[in-house]
Amino acid sequence: MVMGLTTSLWVSAQIRLCDRNFIPATVVRRGDPDAGTVLLKVNRFDKGVIVYAQTSSLDGDQGWAKGTGPEPVQEVDADAYVKRQIGRDPDVWVLEIEDRKGGWAPGGGAF
Repeated sequence: MVMGLTTSLWVSAQIRLCDRNFIPATVVRRGDPDAGTVLLKVNRFDKGVIVYAQTSSLDGDQGWAKGTGPEPVQEVDADAYVKRQIGRDPDVWVLEIEDRKGGWAPGGGAF
């Protein structure tokens, strides 16, 4: 997250940005309100699902990686990935975004 910004505030801002752009977004799971990691589950329905995982470089730069791989997966596979991540980190947040048009991406879409 942005330095000094809590995860809960960042997630709330993302929900609001999606709402302003008519993109349905829902907090599926709340993690640690101050410093939880975020998973973004982008559901494109019949075109599959991608789960983006928060990453950081050695320099501390924040970014996103496709946790479920380079290609969209079925929702059941995305949910299994999310479940494994929650098992590893109980403080994780999960934000689901419904992207029927397929143009959304972290940092380049509504956010």
